[in-house]
Amino acid sequence: MDIANNVKKLIEESIKTAGYILDDVLYLKEDGNYFLRVIIDKNGVIDVEDCVTVTHIIDPILDTVDYITDSYILDVCSKEKGCE
Repeated sequence: MDIANNVKKLIEESIKTAGYILDDVLYLKEDGNYFLRVIIDKNGVIDVEDCVTVTHIIDPILDTVDYITDSYILDVCSKEKGCE
């Protein structure tokens, strides 16, 4: 199962409807922690509030489907500034 691609298919339309562009989804392990990294873009500058907005959009979707069995950190970030 490719978690990143499945998540991308699951959340892409909701993100687009909210006026954002889903640039990429990555599921990776860094320093012993799993990260579900959702990279977004839009016409204009992405700020922290945009990342919070998208987090609030996709978090309930991910909770409902709940097919990621590992504990992970959801990291929504911008294409321009990168993810931390």
